[in-house]
Amino acid sequence: MAHDCILIDTSFFIRLLNDRDPLHQNAMSYYKYFLQNQVILKTSTISVAEYCVKGRIDQLPLKDLQIIPFNINHAVRTGEFARIVFEEKSILSLPDRRIIPNDTKLFAQADMDEQVQKFATSDVECIKIFNLLKEKAKLRFEIINIRNPYDETFGVLDLK
Repeated sequence: MAHDCILIDTSFFIRLLNDRDPLHQNAMSYYKYFLQNQVILKTSTISVAEYCVKGRIDQLPLKDLQIIPFNINHAVRTGEFARIVFEEKSILSLPDRRIIPNDTKLFAQADMDEQVQKFATSDVECIKIFNLLKEKAKLRFEIINIRNPYDETFGVLDLK
């Protein structure tokens, strides 16, 4: 997996940085795996903003991350994705969830960044939106659901 590139979302950071979170160990194992295998780790300014609602920027592992700023091209692609999601919202069962704000923005950034091959998240609702867009918009990256242990995802058994 050397030189692969993964965009990490806010839910990943929340789990990684809270040792009381039920998914903390999964997030920590993925993170160690990524670092040991020289995976390029990216995050969005959007995820940084979300994390800073309850956390602080100095808690994020910025030394290991490349930051992707949200730009006008991302905004245009977000509109395309949001249109699809709004048209199909009834099949997603997303009762109180806003669609445009962040999931579609992050997906636009991941889809437009030629390096990004995977998107790491624990957000089940986000994954529903991903699955719809994967079908309708032909996204070029895959999801890593950190609710699944890293060894199931990558077929490895031991982290040093």
